Amino acid sequence: MSAQKVLSLSELTQDTAVRVEVDGVPMAVVLDGNGEVHAIGDLCTHGDISLSDGFVEGETLECWAHGSAFSLRTGRPLNLPAYEPVPVYVVTIDGDDVLIDPTVTKEVN
Repeated sequence: MSAQKVLSLSELTQDTAVRVEVDGVPMAVVLDGNGEVHAIGDLCTHGDISLSDGFVEGETLECWAHGSAFSLRTGRPLNLPAYEPVPVYVVTIDGDDVLIDPTVTKEVN
């Protein structure tokens, strides 16, 4: 499978998460304060809550329900109650198009 257009850069607001679904895979897409676009799994690993309804601060996305913040770069939770990471997807920008392949996740050490 190859990367698919999920939305346009112009549809993103800085420091606000947008929920998209690519081939049945829910993702939270974020344009951070540095102008980078990130895509992580949309479901909090603590309570199956949509992360895209949460709060973006710097390079983290915080679950609105229980306060676990996830790194947009690694998917790792930075605080409890979540302790399992969410997947992080490779994002490609082509002009104004945001492309994501739901089968390709970043390898994070």
